Amino acid sequence: MTTPENKSVLLFDLDGTLVDSAPDLAAAINEMLVTLGLKVFPQDKIRSWVGNGARTLVERALHHSLKDNVAANDKYSEEEVNSAVAIFLKYYQRNLCVESVLYTGVKTTLLALKKQGYRLAIITNKPAEFIEPIVTGFGLSGIFELQLGGDSLKERKPHPLPLLYASTALNVSVNECIMIGDSKNDILAAKAANMQSIGLTYGYNYGEKISVYQPDWCLETFEELLPLFT
Repeated sequence: MTTPENKSVLLFDLDGTLVDSAPDLAAAINEMLVTLGLKVFPQDKIRSWVGNGARTLVERALHHSLKDNVAANDKYSEEEVNSAVAIFLKYYQRNLCVESVLYTGVKTTLLALKKQGYRLAIITNKPAEFIEPIVTGFGLSGIFELQLGGDSLKERKPHPLPLLYASTALNVSVNECIMIGDSKNDILAAKAANMQSIGLTYGYNYGEKISVYQPDWCLETFEELLPLFT
């Protein structure tokens, strides 16, 4: 296997890449649905909706509630969606690291990469307010030089803006960066930014194989990053 060359900055997705956050996201979604008097869903079902930020997750939950409720309106209004998002965020804010876990080898691998001199950053579609509490909750404080959420800029992945912004903010070229994630959004954003990427097969990608989107490398575990960059 060829290895990435001349990389100094590693850009990581968060949900589905570093953290399996689906259990806490699912719990908050179901709390929201209960509050709204709607049917709840199994965690595995909600897991398949994760990956495009909080609002999209809520919209997917509401859409599926419509399909299962013949008495419901054909469509939720923007005001109703906004209200549901606020309810979801309230519940999730209180329970960020209850059942969520780091994927195997994440902390030791990140620390080893940082020790080798790589600069690390997070680029996620999760609202920015949740990044630091989660990073702190899992003992990862001080590891990441930059943390961008889905609402940090005017665009989010799969738009290339967050990746290009990170390159500029860290004063490196696009060629010195590599995007690492579990979702097509990560790979598509990297391609749009003309940046190399690594796809991880274990996260959230809506039931599709990450290899379909042709990342430059495809890994089955987070720990495989270490030999790739050593």
